[in-house]
Amino acid sequence: METLPVNSILQGDCREVLNTLPDNSVDLIFADPPYNLQLRKRLYRPDLSKVSAVNDAWDKFSSPEDYDRFTREWLTECKRVLKPAGTIWVIGTYHNIFRVGSILQDLNFWILNDIVWLKTNPMPNFRGVRFTNAHETMIWAQKNQAKQYTFNHHSLKSLNDDLQMRSDWLIPLTKGRERIKNQDGKVHSTQKPEALLYRVIMASSKPGDIILDPFFGTGTSGAVAKKLNRKWIGIEKDENYIKIAQERIDSITPAPEETTVIINHRREPRIPFGSLLECGLLQPGQKLLLNQDDSISATIQSDGKISCAGQQGSIHSLARKLLNVISANGWDCWWYVSADGEKISIDELRKTVRAQFHTNQQDQPGR
Repeated sequence: METLPVNSILQGDCREVLNTLPDNSVDLIFADPPYNLQLRKRLYRPDLSKVSAVNDAWDKFSSPEDYDRFTREWLTECKRVLKPAGTIWVIGTYHNIFRVGSILQDLNFWILNDIVWLKTNPMPNFRGVRFTNAHETMIWAQKNQAKQYTFNHHSLKSLNDDLQMRSDWLIPLTKGRERIKNQDGKVHSTQKPEALLYRVIMASSKPGDIILDPFFGTGTSGAVAKKLNRKWIGIEKDENYIKIAQERIDSITPAPEETTVIINHRREPRIPFGSLLECGLLQPGQKLLLNQDDSISATIQSDGKISCAGQQGSIHSLARKLLNVISANGWDCWWYVSADGEKISIDELRKTVRAQFHTNQQDQPGR
C-alpha cells in the first residue's frame, strides 16, 4: 500500500498532484477553488480608494468552457482519491458554484446539502447597482450514495446550544488578527475564517481522519485539522502561500486527544430498557426515581414497562406523562439507587451493556 504524505503541503497544480495520490485514500475533501470572477476593471470606493478585490492570476480563465474543463478534471481526481464513504465540500460564489454543482452531479457525486455562509460583515456594493453580496454557498456531497458517510449530528447540536444545526451559517469574514497580512495588505484575497472550517471538519470527519485540500492557500483547513487532531494534506502552487501556511500550521497546538473524541450514537447498537432486566442489572419491582426526585418513583415491571400512580408505559412515554412534555428521553430522566445508596442514571447501565456488546463482537472468530 502506498504511503500517503499526510501533514504536508505538496506543491504543484492540483490536477497533477492529485494524480500521484492512491485511490480511495482520503476521508474528507474541502475545496475552495478559483471563483472565475471575471473582473475586468479595478474597483474603487466612493472616496476613490482602491478595493482589494480578487484579481489574482489563479482566478483567471479564458472562457466558461475553460473553467468547466478545469473543474471537471480536478473533481474527477478528487472522486478517485476519496474513500468509498468519503465526502467533499466545495465553496463558491454565484460566479461558479452552479457550474461546480452541475459537474458534481455529472460525475455522480450525491449532493447531501448546500450550506449558505452568511457573512456578518460583507463588503458593500460600492456602486449601488446590485444587492450587497453577503453570502457564499458550500455544496456537501458524498462519493457513493449508498455508503454510510460521517455526520456528527450530536456534536453539531452541542456547538449550537443543543439545537439542530441549520444550513445557514452566520460567520464573519476573516478580519483582525486572524487575517494574514504583509506590507502590501492581505496575503490571500479569499482567506476563509477558521470558524467556517471548524464547523465543516467537526461535522463530517473523525479524529485521525485524513482531510485533503487541493487549493490550500494559506492553510486554514490544515490549521483547523491539526487543532482538531485530524491528519491533513494540502496542495498549493504558490511558494509564498506554502511558506506562510507551513509557519501557521507549525504554530498550532493540537487539542488534547480526549477532548476531540466523537461518539456517534446512531452507529451504537440499540439497547432496549428490557436488556437491563435480562442482564440482571435491574430487577422487576425495583424503584426508579424521576430526575433523582425521591417523591416521584416508578416500579419496574417484568416486561420492561414501568408504572407510577396507576399509569404504565415505557421509560420514555411515562417520563413524558409525568413531566407533561412533548418529548423526553427516558435514559436521561430515570435514576436508580445502588446498594450503597448512591443515585445513578440508568444510562450508565446502558453503557455497560453496550461495552459488553462491543467485547462480544471483537471476540467473534474472523474479526
